Amino acid sequence: MVKEENYRIVPDTSVIIDGLLSEMVESGEYEGIELFISEAMVAELESQANRGLEIGNKGLDELKQLQEMAREGMLDMSFTGKIPTAEERMYAKAGAIDAIIRSCAEDLDATFVTGDKVQYDVAVAKGMDVEYLPPRKTELMPLLIEDFFTEDTMSVHLKHKVAPMAKRGSIKNIEFVTIRDTPCSSHELKQITRELLERARADDESFIEMSLKGATVLQIRDMRIAIANPPFSDDVEITAVRPVASVSLDEYRLGDELKERILGQRGILVSGPPGAGKSTFGAGVAIFLHENNYVVKTMESPRDLQVPNEITQYAPLEGSMENTADVLLLVRPDYTIYDEVRKTRDFEIFADMRLAGVGMIGVVHANRAIDAVQRLIGRVELGVIPQVVDTVIFIDKGEVAQVQTLEFTVKVPSGMLEADLARPVIVVSDFETSAPEFEIYTFGEQVVVMPVSDSVARKPVWGLAEGEIEDVVQRYAKGPVEVEMLSDTSAVVKVLDSEISKVIGKSGVTIDEIEKIVGVHIDVRELEETSLKRGNKDRSPETSYRPTIEHTKKHVILNVPEIASQDVEIYTGDDYLFTATVGRHGDVKVRSNSALAEDILDAVDAGEPIIIKVI
Repeated sequence: MVKEENYRIVPDTSVIIDGLLSEMVESGEYEGIELFISEAMVAELESQANRGLEIGNKGLDELKQLQEMAREGMLDMSFTGKIPTAEERMYAKAGAIDAIIRSCAEDLDATFVTGDKVQYDVAVAKGMDVEYLPPRKTELMPLLIEDFFTEDTMSVHLKHKVAPMAKRGSIKNIEFVTIRDTPCSSHELKQITRELLERARADDESFIEMSLKGATVLQIRDMRIAIANPPFSDDVEITAVRPVASVSLDEYRLGDELKERILGQRGILVSGPPGAGKSTFGAGVAIFLHENNYVVKTMESPRDLQVPNEITQYAPLEGSMENTADVLLLVRPDYTIYDEVRKTRDFEIFADMRLAGVGMIGVVHANRAIDAVQRLIGRVELGVIPQVVDTVIFIDKGEVAQVQTLEFTVKVPSGMLEADLARPVIVVSDFETSAPEFEIYTFGEQVVVMPVSDSVARKPVWGLAEGEIEDVVQRYAKGPVEVEMLSDTSAVVKVLDSEISKVIGKSGVTIDEIEKIVGVHIDVRELEETSLKRGNKDRSPETSYRPTIEHTKKHVILNVPEIASQDVEIYTGDDYLFTATVGRHGDVKVRSNSALAEDILDAVDAGEPIIIKVI
């Protein structure tokens, strides 16, 4: 129905943001009206735009459109009311701004127009002349951003002045490719942004997940959209992600034992590198559990797991997953899928729910299965970890690459001999073979993650660290030194019994200095005689060699490639200097700034021979 001339209206913020007034003026229904815009609403839209919220920009665009229509004589437009105080803006969410706008309508004897059902009910309750304009139900047309997607496109990346990019292919073979030569323009990104916001408000199956300063996250059906603006980002950027596959658990070809383990209401971490298919697997597990008559819920931020409607997906309640967990503990599901567990508070919430008896499956970023367990250390009490997580499923390139189980026991850790060293140990084993792969325990003040299986490769960097530690210890001890890394932060150093006191020093001063230099906790032990003679049973004590000698900035190097990896004694003429193990390349290295190096160089300068004898 076309409104009569001089029909007065005062719209609220919801109508302006939805862009309904300009549509109704253009259609002729509101042509010739007197439009009064509350200064309180303008201030609110300005505040939202300044905070980088897209809805603020969208509302200001609508006001500009109405102003242009007013210049063309399609309506009369003026501004009215007071500018809200700082306190009123602070309480905008509590209804302070809405109350000011309603007061403007009452003072002008105008019709209050709103698209908010609550505001409509309040106005009716106050006896006001009010008109309700719900969001228009229009046919959902294809979105502009959908033009960038193909069937195998996982994500689209649009940025101002940059050519559009996309991740395409299968989970096993993803490529990051340019999909258009022409860079994205500011107008194009603005048009895409406005269209996405309109869809989020108009579509019952879409919503605004998050709206912060410089960042807006939308869920448009099965697409998750992240819109970034300055100052949060250096320029406008839109990232759209959607699942390319919904995989049944049967497609992973899991054994019956693993399926039974999943059904046992356990604590499970689904781990893997980014883009490996962890969330897809998690969704498959959720469907599998639902099909086996389990009550399944999810905790997600944002909600993007592809699960059936029977599985309710929960977001952070009032911005907090802790509040969500409190509600779920009242709901008492059999299983909860937590996607993703990243921050310390996430791990604590996961542990609290698991210890309360809820079956938990957490999705965690990790490059190895054991790395997922290590992320719990320091966040969850060590002895409780197996009660919180007893299974780790590692996903790589869309497949189950490894499954590990955790078990708590009391034992002497592998590599230790004394019975009085028994302590609580978490044993991490391969699920298929039941072979132990790692042991986790405390050693002094350190938590050690110790490989105990030959199949677990040592980190290449450990070899470098052992060499560096050996060089430092040799500054304080004569004779052979053996170093074995136990973890990234601890090592065992073995020296002759007579040298232990020198390495430790009075009241531990020397060993503290060594640990400070190398950045590793060191346990000093005796180097047994059998270790010195290992591998030399068939060699004659009289076998001797004359090495080539090289002096570098850091080392004096004695080279004898004929006896690589053998234990030897070094002499200057008939005088014994020290015992050592020849390196794999035939080198015995002595620190240039050590007393031993000075003895060797002095002997060379004096023309005395350097003799190396195999023990």
